[in-house]
Amino acid sequence: MLYGIAAATTALLLAAVLTALLRVPALRLGIVERRRQRQRPVPLLGGLAVVLATCAVAVAMDRSGVAPLGAGVGRLLIAGGAVALLGLIADIGRVKARVLVAGTAVAAASVVPYQETGVPAGLLAVGWIVFVAIGFKALDHADALAGTVGVLTAFGVGACAAAELMDGLAVLLSVLAAALTGFLMHNWPPARVGLGACGSLFTGFLLAASAVFTRAGYGLAPSAGVLFSLTALASADVLLVVLSRRLAGRPPLRGGPDHVAHRLRRLGLTPQGATVLPGIGAFAGVFVGVLMHIGWTALSAVYWVGAVVLVVVLMLLRVPVYGLRRPVPTQSTQVSGPLRVRNG
Repeated sequence: MLYGIAAATTALLLAAVLTALLRVPALRLGIVERRRQRQRPVPLLGGLAVVLATCAVAVAMDRSGVAPLGAGVGRLLIAGGAVALLGLIADIGRVKARVLVAGTAVAAASVVPYQETGVPAGLLAVGWIVFVAIGFKALDHADALAGTVGVLTAFGVGACAAAELMDGLAVLLSVLAAALTGFLMHNWPPARVGLGACGSLFTGFLLAASAVFTRAGYGLAPSAGVLFSLTALASADVLLVVLSRRLAGRPPLRGGPDHVAHRLRRLGLTPQGATVLPGIGAFAGVFVGVLMHIGWTALSAVYWVGAVVLVVVLMLLRVPVYGLRRPVPTQSTQVSGPLRVRNG
């Protein structure tokens, strides 16, 4: 217990320091994006700080023998690092969405425990891991949203791992949650650093794959219910965007201000409120998922989660987001270096 607290504290402090340090080179190298709402540059290397802090602390705990991760968890961390590297390349340059999906799928296929799940269910797990990883990348459309949801989900999946006596996995998830918390010190609205594809893909991949590990050996339908509840907010955001773009006749991979936080801001919420409200929704889904996993509530509770997600999506679909006039950047907001619009 004390070792876990020490590891989490170290990860939090290390991530906070690295995020502050990496902000300067990101600005100088032009590794930034411009937020649509404020037309200001935001450096993107905060995700790299989360990855480095998580991996460094987890490996140190494993090598010292204080908190061994185990072979499966170690392989998971390596695969997560590969996904993070792919995301970092996307942050620095331009990488097509299909390349991100394919790379994440390869990494997922290398960590799924096919012996426990079976090949058909294992392939479904690969698809679900990719879906969640891309979903977390999509959640990085607003300050602190992906980080907040990541922390809440990490605690939930960590509780499931602890219930299965997967101590190494539980330690890794606590370290990830702590690293994200350190990053959030710089990412709370108005953010000084962004998570980027590097951090968001790494977080989503690690959480989804860890959740698959905790449900390996359980039935397919009950596991699907638990996994959906643990990541209900990311699923809701993806569903909202896909339906919205399809109804508007827009390409599904074309970016736009049509995510959850964008619509909440259109309804008049503050940037902080547009993060806190989805965070509360994410907590509710994670809480139900944990209760179902440990058997404290019926698996039919997933229907309530699904119903809430559907109602929220249908309500937010009514918020107009397309065809709205974009703010024109003034001369004082223009910066040198390659910039991206954060809307997809």
